[in-house]
Formats: sequence, structure tokens, C-alpha cells
Amino acid sequence: MMRIDKYLAEMGQETRSEIKKLIRSGRVIVDGETVKKPELKIDETTQKVSLDGKQIGYAKKEYYMLHKPAGVISATKDDRDKTVLDLITDKKRNDLFPVGRLDKDTEGLLLITNDGELAHRLLSPKKHVDKVYYAKVQGKVDESDVKAFADGVDIGDDTPAKSADLRILKSGEESEIELTITEGRFHQVKRMFHAVGKEVIYLKRLSMGSLVLDKTLTKGEYRSLTEEEIKKLC
Repeated sequence: MMRIDKYLAEMGQETRSEIKKLIRSGRVIVDGETVKKPELKIDETTQKVSLDGKQIGYAKKEYYMLHKPAGVISATKDDRDKTVLDLITDKKRNDLFPVGRLDKDTEGLLLITNDGELAHRLLSPKKHVDKVYYAKVQGKVDESDVKAFADGVDIGDDTPAKSADLRILKSGEESEIELTITEGRFHQVKRMFHAVGKEVIYLKRLSMGSLVLDKTLTKGEYRSLTEEEIKKLC
């Protein structure tokens, strides 16, 4: 059982104090009956709640796959830039957050959820969750780079980057690669290539653990995770 004001607050319908005013003014209906007590407890799993005639469904946890575009920051709010949460227009909850971060100019897979336990498992250095990236690199990537990445390159931290699997798709003045890493250090992919004398000019995350970017999602688009995807992640 949950207080009606808490229910509406968790579903992103104004602040708790504003919601109390809305309830007392008779704008909230539960199972067809107008309610005026913010402390009223309801069964969030079975009872139907509406505010100003709009039904407000309840979701304890939400999971979205976002194809993050460049120019959007991986944050919950920002005064200057558009955030990844601004792109999730039909979310129910107001406590969603991005799991990890992608640089502002990096594209690709980003998981948006309010499941803190799942986020911890995916981001914990002890779990060694694979993250696969596609990149265009200025400079000729060759087998010496493959070996250096496998050995662990010095990216300027106290410890070198962990062994990473570098796969060359195209080698030339502008190379194309796929890189699998198990960490999530700040600007890690860019710093790894910088350490071997090359620069990343385009970066896109393709997968994180069992979650693979849906190829039907264009930049800026998102969808809810399927039950099977959630099960594999959890």
C-alpha cells in the first residue's frame, strides 16, 4: 500500500507539496471516486488513478534503451545542454538516470532506468562487464596496437587500462575498429588510442553486457527493454 501523494510524486506529477494541493482541490480520482486526502493509501498494483482526467499508471521500475545522439549529455538535468532524460518523453517515473555515461560527442547505447542495484552491477569494476565500441580513428591502426591494448596501455592513471580486445575493421589513414573493454574510466577509449599516438574522431557504443543496441533505433530514439532483455541483465 502506498500514499496517493507519494504515488503521484514518483510518477513525476509535480512535487509532493504541489500534489497535496491538487488532491485537496479534488483533481485526483481513484477507482472512479474523487479523493481529497493526500495520506490516503492505495494499492498501486490494482487501483486506477487519474489526475485531471488523465490516467496515471504506476511502474516500480522502468528500463529504456536509448540510441544517444551526439550533443546530448549523460545527466539527469542540466541548465545549458539537453540531457538524455529529456529525450525520454513518455517516462512514468521521475527518478530515472543513465547507467554510466557517454561523452557529449559519443553516440550509441545508453541504458536509462531507476534500478540502482542493476546499475551497480553493470558499473562495478569487480564485475568486468564487457562494453563494445565502434570507432573511427585518425591514424593507421595495426597489430602493434592490438597487442598493446591486449597488454594494457598506460592512460595516465595510477594503473594501466585492463586488457582490451581490439579488432581492426579497416586500417588506413583513417581506421575503423571495434573495441571491447571491461572498465568505464573517464574518456577511456579516447585516452587508450591517444596513448598509442592516434586520435578517436568518432565513437559509438554498440553493447553493454548482454544489452545490444537495437539497429532499428535511429539517433535520439528509444524503447522500453523487453522482458527477456531485463531478465538477461538482472
